[in-house]
Amino acid sequence: MGHALYLAVMVLLATSIPPQAIGHAAGGLVVVGLIGTWRYSWAAVNGIRAWLYVRFAYPRLRLRAEAAYRQAAHPAHAYFLVTSYKIDAATTTRVYQSLFRAAAASAGGATIVASVVESGDARLIRRLFALMPLDLGHVRLIVDQIPGTGKRDALARSLRLIARAAPTRRDVVLFVDGDSAVPEDVVARAAPFFTDPRIGALTTDEEVEIARPGAFRDWFDLRFAQRQVMMCSMALSGRVLTLTGRMSVFRADLATHPDFITQVQSDYIDHWRLGRVQFLTGDDKSTWFWLLRHGYRMAYLPDVSTLSMESQPTPTFTGSAVTLMIRWFGNMLRTNGRALALPPAQIGLFTWWSLLDQRLGIWTTLAGPISVILGTFLVSPWTLPAYLGWVMFTRYAMCALLALVRRRGFPVTWPFLLYFGQIVGAGVKSYIMFRLDRQRWTRQSAATGTRATTPSFETRLRDWSSLHAHALALGWLTFGVVVLSGLV
Repeated sequence: MGHALYLAVMVLLATSIPPQAIGHAAGGLVVVGLIGTWRYSWAAVNGIRAWLYVRFAYPRLRLRAEAAYRQAAHPAHAYFLVTSYKIDAATTTRVYQSLFRAAAASAGGATIVASVVESGDARLIRRLFALMPLDLGHVRLIVDQIPGTGKRDALARSLRLIARAAPTRRDVVLFVDGDSAVPEDVVARAAPFFTDPRIGALTTDEEVEIARPGAFRDWFDLRFAQRQVMMCSMALSGRVLTLTGRMSVFRADLATHPDFITQVQSDYIDHWRLGRVQFLTGDDKSTWFWLLRHGYRMAYLPDVSTLSMESQPTPTFTGSAVTLMIRWFGNMLRTNGRALALPPAQIGLFTWWSLLDQRLGIWTTLAGPISVILGTFLVSPWTLPAYLGWVMFTRYAMCALLALVRRRGFPVTWPFLLYFGQIVGAGVKSYIMFRLDRQRWTRQSAATGTRATTPSFETRLRDWSSLHAHALALGWLTFGVVVLSGLV
């Protein structure tokens, strides 16, 4: 009934516009058409590339990797690096039980380094390990209880612990978040790809588990379907745009390289206006950039899936979504500029262009609504229903295609959530682009760029310059839309 009502409203909007009004509305929709052609063409390119990767490239890649792995003298030893902080006991239990099963299934043995802050977590993990009904004789558990100085410090300390074991290039390190469960055969499925010396890391598909049904769960399902398409498309060129912090696998000799560890622990950019911006969040972007800068390839496994157990950071859907977007897009934009500075010949032309599109997409997405608002008030009020009908049609069609990725139906909320993610996401990105110093962990109180009770003159000046630069960019965008629409 929901889908039927949605389609009925879409048809009603399309048929309610008088024929004589279409010509007037077209002037206000010219930017929507031009930008739409650009965006839909890009989406089609990525969709086709994703299909080619899943259908042809990936099966061949896996066959070659597994054949080479069978000829190896020794199977890979797996080092699981797990960080847990402020995660409920039920989730911790499920996550570590999955880790112990995966470690027991590792043919070359396994070491689990659990980085925790609270004593209760340390006791729970040790008890779970002792009670597992498995043969864990070739599995070593290290529980490292540390001060709560941040995830980056925890990762660096754990990597140095692993480095003391002198892992070889055939071994692997799995970075796992404390709220992500891994499949039992993750080592057997991932380790063969590192027989290719060009590959430095890989990441996998993700499924989400959210206890309470509603918009937040639907939004995550939609995002992970979009993620699958984009990751497969990028992997066709031998690289991805992020090594997901929830679960990614690295070649052990690279993950324990001193320079790699230093970048994970203390990463930063020097910004012409904001000065030195020390990274608080985004450790997955730091590991990704280190490999990208050193010329390593990155693989994506669409047939291996980890399970992320999510919870809303705030009581409302909109507040939760915006909170997560600020963290995700901040991490992306803080690394985007330095990645774009790398030569296309080094990182691949398609990868370089995709990084550029991350920036262009902010403004092309915002240009459409700006054009419609101006056209509605300055050209014809029929511009708005024409635009709404077009949005409903295109987003429904895109959601139907994304549902094929998961091979199941989709809720009627998806088209609305897709549009919400695009427009609100572009707005958040434009805000963050001029405030790269604003950072906050979702579960932690640690933050940077926070306001003091009485801001200093330097802080006020930086805030004013951020507001000025942001307003100037939006002003030029609006002026460009006005000129392109023919309003002046």
